[in-house]
Amino acid sequence: MTKTTRVILAQRPTGLPDEATWGREVVELPPPGDGEFLVKVDHISLDPAMRGWLNDVRSYLPPVQIGEVMRAAATGTVVESNHPDFAVGDAVTGMFGVTEHAVTDGTDVRVIDTSIAGPATWLGALGTTGLTAYHGLHEVGEIKAGETVLISAAAGAVGSVAGQVAKAHGCTVIGIAGGPEKCAWLEEIGFDATIDYKNDNVLRRLREVAPKGIDVFFDNVGGEILNAALANLRRGARVVICGAISTYNDERLPPGPSRYMSLLVFRARMQGFLVFDYPDKDAAAIAELAEMMASGRLVARETVVEGRVEDFGRTLLGLFEGTNTGKLVLKIA
Repeated sequence: MTKTTRVILAQRPTGLPDEATWGREVVELPPPGDGEFLVKVDHISLDPAMRGWLNDVRSYLPPVQIGEVMRAAATGTVVESNHPDFAVGDAVTGMFGVTEHAVTDGTDVRVIDTSIAGPATWLGALGTTGLTAYHGLHEVGEIKAGETVLISAAAGAVGSVAGQVAKAHGCTVIGIAGGPEKCAWLEEIGFDATIDYKNDNVLRRLREVAPKGIDVFFDNVGGEILNAALANLRRGARVVICGAISTYNDERLPPGPSRYMSLLVFRARMQGFLVFDYPDKDAAAIAELAEMMASGRLVARETVVEGRVEDFGRTLLGLFEGTNTGKLVLKIA
């Protein structure tokens, strides 16, 4: 038996999650059965989508139920195994949850090569984060060399990868981020122009840096940022809806985009997607992202917070406060 501490959903939040949202429990895990293995978790991914998983509404995944371990992707090491495909000592990644240890049958678990990149990067640029950026640009955005690509939350986990992927494929890339430090970092990693939404008039600045309009908008924010982008489309533009972090903690449904008729005027389309939509393309995408990292065309950046599983709730708030640059990860001490 293995004693483990884990974080559960104690009650559904209204607005931002707070201390009352989470509970802590210590349990004894049974030894792994046939076809199972035990993982010691070392890094936990923090993602904006987690806020949506707390709401009791119909979505692409069932909501986390009261009393359940909080859903989360994580990395760890196999410490006991009765599974033929996973050996003791293997580094792995999977949806293990906010916990110190997990027993799994290997469903949707992958072995990772930590000689290529550390565990945090396998949750970021070489994990679901990188795949989200890659598939969103290629499968929905259908990017082409010479096009102008605009990315919101560009200094975040998905946005920073998306911008570098678009740049590597010959696009002009504009990033929207909060604050001069984040904008300066985006320019360091190859963005052609930046917009500081905290200090710039986004619509005016966008027309300055993209006077002919944008071909692809990769949106992670929604709200007024989405409206500004819709006002500056080119004919045939594609708007990729990846997320809308500006609205996730709203207690009422936000108003829809007021400039949606731009889709008609510019014969454009707006489409949402999920990273899970393209499983047959994952391996090739990860291989290209890894090659980009090795060649220096992709800079993976993580904000790693060291602590315990009990620090999950406090760390999660950083996503909505804008404290992270790149991928936000909780490292379990």
